[in-house]
Amino acid sequence: MRIARWESGEGVGEGFIIAGNVVPFPDGLTVTDVLRRGLAETHALYERVEGAGEPLANVRLLAPVVPASVRDFVAFEEHVEGVSAGVEGKSDVAAEWYDAPTFYFTNPHTISGPGDVLRPPVTEKLDFELELALVIGADAEVGESNLDAQSAASVIFGYTIMNDWSARDLQAREMKVRLGPAKGKDFGTTLGPWIVTADEVAEYLDDDGFLALRAEVYVNGELIGEDMLSNAGWPFPEFVAYASRNSRVVPGDVLGSGTVGNGGCLGELWGRNQALTPPPLREGDEVRMVIEGIGELVNTVGEQVPAPPLPSARPRPRSRRR
Repeated sequence: MRIARWESGEGVGEGFIIAGNVVPFPDGLTVTDVLRRGLAETHALYERVEGAGEPLANVRLLAPVVPASVRDFVAFEEHVEGVSAGVEGKSDVAAEWYDAPTFYFTNPHTISGPGDVLRPPVTEKLDFELELALVIGADAEVGESNLDAQSAASVIFGYTIMNDWSARDLQAREMKVRLGPAKGKDFGTTLGPWIVTADEVAEYLDDDGFLALRAEVYVNGELIGEDMLSNAGWPFPEFVAYASRNSRVVPGDVLGSGTVGNGGCLGELWGRNQALTPPPLREGDEVRMVIEGIGELVNTVGEQVPAPPLPSARPRPRSRRR
């Protein structure tokens, strides 16, 4: 099944994509409602669909989910090697990377969808990041916390493409404070074009449980990076299990795989080339991401948006009493 959100002359619609048409869910349900019901109930809902719907060409696709939260992992060793070469001048993967699939939380309020124009902050090093994101659904039998990998697999509702846009110069500055990333990332994340349910890509799981899908990214029609998602350090259920440790994963949570290797972002290539080659993204550039079995996600870079100035920290006397 493919699940989408869209905008047409009748407003925002949410439902299935069937035979090239968008078909609303029965009973006025939303994607959020469907995720809370889980994958098994969604299959039953699919059987209740009535009517042919409206052609995809007549609507504008939106991000396929309004995320409850967005976690973004860093799970591809090759990506870490390249980016570290750019930041530290040498390729290095910290020993701690191998211990667990590390992630950070990014902004669920700046999500965009297919065809949207990115309005980045003022930056000299705008970058894309090619990722597969999984979307969490419900499974009442396993709960939300401290899942093992087997239980975690049952709450993976489906997958979508994720572009984690990055302003590398802003990111580099703020991470010297040993916190973040923050403003180098939180201005925009793109999801789309739809959610492909987990059962649709189960045939691509290899013997070790990794999802062997090919991923590609193009800038202005030129292939920049290509990789297999099975090159991640952990299979996807282990991402979910780790995220749930002493915490919760709930329907509507989005978990990004982290940037694939072999040119999944410009930052990796800048590190390997020790130069800004290929060049940073500029206004008017088109970024197209393609993941086998999922679809393609295309966006254009728009004009940068200056932010109001903010003063630097003030020297303080460190008094201990008023």
